Amino acid sequence: MTTTNSWFYWAVMSAVFAALTAIFAKIGVKDVDSDFATLIRTVVIIVVLTGFVYAAGKWSNPFALSRKTLVFLALSGLATGASWICYFRALKLGEASKVAPVDKLSLVLVAIFAFLFLHERPSFREWFGILMVAAGVVVLALKR
Repeated sequence: MTTTNSWFYWAVMSAVFAALTAIFAKIGVKDVDSDFATLIRTVVIIVVLTGFVYAAGKWSNPFALSRKTLVFLALSGLATGASWICYFRALKLGEASKVAPVDKLSLVLVAIFAFLFLHERPSFREWFGILMVAAGVVVLALKR
């Protein structure tokens, strides 16, 4: 795999870990409040990621970053937190096999937002695939 395509490897690994997240979270959230479960998950992430960044020698002064970078990273963090709270609440109330695919509606929204705000221009083939994901979410969301 060439370096220019290494993003695909990381994206696939992200999908694998996201799938495991849904399964582990569904089991873990069974006997606890979903918001508290989200807090525990977040603490684990902070500890592990802090150790990883430090061990890899990637730590730098966050205050040396530009204001724009800090603002958008903070907004991303707030969006992530809100997403996790909603996701864990949905897992508490619903089946993981239904919640996780509907959560992936984010793929459709990312494409739309990237088109509107980042001026990315997916090809017709890519839009067709995104539309298929949206259709799949609708099918999953329909009551039996």
